Amino acid sequence: MSEAVTRTLTSTPGFLASLDPLLREWLPRQRWFAGKGRPVTGFSLVAATELLPSDGKLSLYHLLVHAHQPLALGAETHPGDCYQLLIGAREALPPRLAPALIGHVEEGPLAGRTVYEALYDPRPAELLLEALRTQARIGGLRFEREQDQEIRPGLVPRVMTAEQSNSSIVYGDTFILKLLRRVVPGVNPDLELPLALAREGCPRVPAPTAWIRAEHSGEPYVLGVLQPFVQGASDGWELALRELAKGEDFAAEARALGRATAEVHTALARALPTVTLGRVQLDLMVHGMLERLDSATQAVPALRPYAPGLRSAFEALGTLAAEGRTWTAQRVHGDLHLGQCLRSPTGQWSLIDFEGEPARPLAERRMPQPPLRDIAGMLRSFDYAAHSADPAVPDWAETCRAAYCSGYAEVSGVDPRTDPVLLRACETDKAIYEVVYEARHRPDWLPVPLSAVRRLAADVGAPSPLISPSSRRLHP
Repeated sequence: MSEAVTRTLTSTPGFLASLDPLLREWLPRQRWFAGKGRPVTGFSLVAATELLPSDGKLSLYHLLVHAHQPLALGAETHPGDCYQLLIGAREALPPRLAPALIGHVEEGPLAGRTVYEALYDPRPAELLLEALRTQARIGGLRFEREQDQEIRPGLVPRVMTAEQSNSSIVYGDTFILKLLRRVVPGVNPDLELPLALAREGCPRVPAPTAWIRAEHSGEPYVLGVLQPFVQGASDGWELALRELAKGEDFAAEARALGRATAEVHTALARALPTVTLGRVQLDLMVHGMLERLDSATQAVPALRPYAPGLRSAFEALGTLAAEGRTWTAQRVHGDLHLGQCLRSPTGQWSLIDFEGEPARPLAERRMPQPPLRDIAGMLRSFDYAAHSADPAVPDWAETCRAAYCSGYAEVSGVDPRTDPVLLRACETDKAIYEVVYEARHRPDWLPVPLSAVRRLAADVGAPSPLISPSSRRLHP
């Protein structure tokens, strides 16, 4: 696959315009589209590359496009998030690809052809793996891999359908290629951190085998990462729900997860710089938490009665900082919960998806954080699982939280429960984020984080619920 048979389409007149009306309808329906609730008014092209020149039956295009949306309903539109699209074009779509249909192009360079989501088509999916295997350069795209890693040709692809924020293709139960859908320029932690952990020898994270990059206007983009596929692995969330449904205890798994988390944190602290958070840094952290609380109470009125109690969690942290307390910060997972963990058939836990919270700026996701940020995310996740049962089983969540913290302490030497002020602040910040997310995307789930908010707001001066069995909180 040489440069001679590829061409960039950035300057092709009418190319994006011909797709515009179809993409306006199709893009907001995708699970990974981040701008739900606001209309798409148009697109601007960052880059377009023809991956597969038309052979009369199939052509394949890789696009990076900004979706234009208003910041709020009725507001002025602007170029918003940048999305990675892989679009196939055929004269007619075979029945097996009907679910991938985007639409029929009426005018422009693709007039008369049917365009569709190409990841569902084996030939384009095979092309991506072959490009990674051969370290191809196609237009502005760079397919790279670790030199000591072998990729066998001919692995059969299949698309995973459960993913929400990105798209993944499994190749022959050997590799999984995660394609980032909403992309931003810069060093993406979803490649940066697993590479650092692999080079540190940490076995808790599948080591990247290959990756896709691009550079536009002098800015680097990470577009996809190929990693070993953990065959037969159980998703931590699904495993927890199965155990709950059977009435089984999950404490042993929670303890093992705590150990795995501590191993990853320890390896990250060795591999990448750590910093000390003094008063200036902590004041900035507290200020950010308070800003997010104020923004959330504007977005979700149901939060307003609890705002004073929630504010106290952050103010207590500010008080400790004013008294001279410091914390160590390091690179962390950034969005840790049960769904970001895999248990292999042998019982080994792995952590995946180091992208961080996609809604937060990349620079913020790459900043060193107290490890309790990750721990708070997992504690909240145990509570989400417990409250998915009918009726809810808060004792199950409490047992899991305690076991998780004990497992973490066994490896790190530091029990998260011995730092209740920072832990409460991190849990509160996470619960506020969840309230906004659920209000926007899953209103039926809103009572779960709101229940946590009630308890956290009332927990003024109380010890950590993980120390005091009589005090219970919610966690996703």
